[in-house]
Amino acid sequence: RFVPQMMVPFSFPLSKCALWDPVPVGESIGSHITYYRNPKVSVLEKTLRLAYRHAKQNEKKFLSCFLLGTLAVDEDGEGVTLTIDRFDPGREL
Repeated sequence: RFVPQMMVPFSFPLSKCALWDPVPVGESIGSHITYYRNPKVSVLEKTLRLAYRHAKQNEKKFLSCFLLGTLAVDEDGEGVTLTIDRFDPGREL
């Protein structure tokens, strides 16, 4: 579904040298990954078990951690798949 009120414009950080003219040209359009593609999320069982064990062993109510993976367009071009295959518990500092 296209939900324009939830979308925010993106911008690039300031730099001394620009590769293009940053002045907007034409009408603005919305772009969202689910507007044209069917998203899928795949999580490896090993990754899920590591995250669960880490959460169970930690006594804190909130945890800082990372789930890492890859985003790929399906062969038929109709969907995108996010494959989460690594768990990083992060650092306490």
